[in-house]
Formats: sequence, structure tokens, C-alpha cells
Amino acid sequence: MTKYQGGCHCGAVRYGTEAAPLNQRVCHCRRCQKVIGAAFNARLLFRIDDVTVEGEVATVNTSPDLKRGFCAACGTTLFSRRDSAGIVGITTGSLDDPSLFKPEMHMWTASKQPWLQLEDGLPHHEGAPPPN
Repeated sequence: MTKYQGGCHCGAVRYGTEAAPLNQRVCHCRRCQKVIGAAFNARLLFRIDDVTVEGEVATVNTSPDLKRGFCAACGTTLFSRRDSAGIVGITTGSLDDPSLFKPEMHMWTASKQPWLQLEDGLPHHEGAPPPN
């Protein structure tokens, strides 16, 4: 089984899981663009209970039910967490091996930056994808 491990830039926070991701998506919504500071948020979704986190993590609510977690020392964005659903989305840039990320779709493409060309053949959803 694949191990997904990673952490922040300064090494103060580390996380890991051996669980398979629930899904792997690229989000182009404006909220993700703002909080990640980039054109999109590429992330792997896991059950909260399947991921261990060591180190001091600070959080901020970016919507009523979504917390963003980042290293309290260096500010690296590590995850988004929805406690009500029991899920956590790990940022791919914080993985030790980002090549493990295998995106399945693009979502919220109505907010995609116009200079970004999506030619990877993945499904596109202008808003939220349909439920599984």
C-alpha cells in the first residue's frame, strides 16, 4: 500500500497515512485560490481518522464548516478539514512525493483563471461535482 507522507516547509509539522485517498481533485474556486495563494488547490481527500498529524498546526475557518490548517511556525498550508463530514483534504504541494497525486477531475472551473489551459483529458465541472 502507498504511504502518503508530508509536512510543512520548516519541518515542524509532519503528517502521514497509509489509507487510499477517497478522491483526488483540482479545485478552481475563488475561495481556494485566495487561501492557497495560487490558481487552484490540488488535493487528496482522506478520512480524518486515517491521517496522523504531529506538530503545532494553526487553523482558520474559511467557511462555517471548513477549517484550513497550516504550520504555526512557517505558515505552510497543509490541509482543509470538514469535521461534519469527517474528511480532510491534504495539499499536494506539502507531500514529500507530490508525484503520488493522480487527479481525477477539475471542479469549480467556472472560476478557473483564463490563462490556465486544461488539456489533461480529465472531467471538468463548472461547480461542485455530482455526488458519488
